[in-house]
Amino acid sequence: MGMASITLNSGNAGSSSNKHKFFFLCNYILLGAASSCIFLTLSLRLLPSLCGFFVILLHVFTIVGAVSGCTAASSGTWRWYAAHMVMTVLTAIFQGSVSVLVFTTTDNFLGSLKSYVREDDAAIILKMAGGLGVLIFFLEWVVLTLAFFLKYYTVVEGGDCGPRRSAKVQGEENPKDWPWPFQV
Repeated sequence: MGMASITLNSGNAGSSSNKHKFFFLCNYILLGAASSCIFLTLSLRLLPSLCGFFVILLHVFTIVGAVSGCTAASSGTWRWYAAHMVMTVLTAIFQGSVSVLVFTTTDNFLGSLKSYVREDDAAIILKMAGGLGVLIFFLEWVVLTLAFFLKYYTVVEGGDCGPRRSAKVQGEENPKDWPWPFQV
């Protein structure tokens, strides 16, 4: 899924291609930042604590959201698009909350994490992870906005408009021609 192998099916390939490339670049930066946060969190030796597990799980969800975003942009299906939008909104909210919590109450947050690392070193590592969390928060909103506009332009240009439904319930048939149990 490299940036060189992107193929697009739109009429305005120049600007749309640049938007897709920027979308992929933001998702790749999200992948790198979230995996770096996982390694920083693991360096705090947090696995025995429940709070540490949830912080790691949040970063895993961020990675899954970025991968679903790349898949949605590549395949163009509505299912991947919806999964990406939901995952991105939820992880952005939680990433912002955790990063605010890290910067405002570092000592209390470290106490709930039950880290085995010295408190001074753990505070520095936690603030580095919080800084990456702020970066992830802003990047997720950029990716969310780009995904919305890319899908919007796809629909406006006459691309895949999703599942089509018809309001027509029955054809031109006469109900009197139906078999006896179905006549009213």
